[in-house]
Amino acid sequence: MEKSRESGFLFCNLCGTMLILKSSKYAECPLCKTTRNAKEIVDKQIAYTVSDEDIRRELGISLFGEKTQEDAELPKIKKACEKCQHPELVYTTRQTRSADEGQTTYYTCPNCGHRFTEG
Repeated sequence: MEKSRESGFLFCNLCGTMLILKSSKYAECPLCKTTRNAKEIVDKQIAYTVSDEDIRRELGISLFGEKTQEDAELPKIKKACEKCQHPELVYTTRQTRSADEGQTTYYTCPNCGHRFTEG
């Protein structure tokens, strides 16, 4: 919020919310309803820079040699799939409840894609 007060002619001086131009005379904050003279806002421009890294991250593209989370080798266990009886499953674990309880194991069958949990 402090950042919006420093640089933002398009932001409310009180709460930092983006202003809406209600008429040719004033802009209003949709949150706290304070107003600002439209002459302070008219003919101002906003610019931002997008890096190649931002684009790659948004599109899910990685550079050669980089491993994405999807490409990472997941651990396998010798356990039959409930659906197709494939003998090996890929699994991940997460702590979904309080720390004094066990973690939840998520299984995925590499053969049929069936997903199920245990724990």
